[in-house]
Amino acid sequence: MISYTAQNTTMPDIQKTEVSDWLKQVAATHGKVVGDICYIFVDDETILDVNRRFLGHDYYTDHIGFDYSQGNAIGGDIYISLDTVRTNAELYDATFRQELHRIIVHGLLHLCGLRDKTDEEEEQMHRAEDAALERLTTHIH
Repeated sequence: MISYTAQNTTMPDIQKTEVSDWLKQVAATHGKVVGDICYIFVDDETILDVNRRFLGHDYYTDHIGFDYSQGNAIGGDIYISLDTVRTNAELYDATFRQELHRIIVHGLLHLCGLRDKTDEEEEQMHRAEDAALERLTTHIH
């Protein structure tokens, strides 16, 4: 099950059922099934606190994922800073909704096993994001 919640911010206007169906399809293309995934939308200060407390990092980020996957069943908690998503949308000349969908699927792709630490991994991640987002445009109008 995929759930969505907000802490210290307003819940973004997303089509939860359609987005969840899309994410399940994306997971399936990577040979995975969706277990329990919780998307937690937060503000910048909350994600900074999570980053400091759990990862020992002292910087803002757009997302932080905690992977609880077992075998082919993916699961985890994915924190997303809506403040940083908004900033990145402007930076990358995208709409807020486009950037939000990109970060939502980015977190799922991490649970599927994709990484983005090296240039090659980052390129592979971007290709996977773009392929997933193409599927979304046909799924959600």
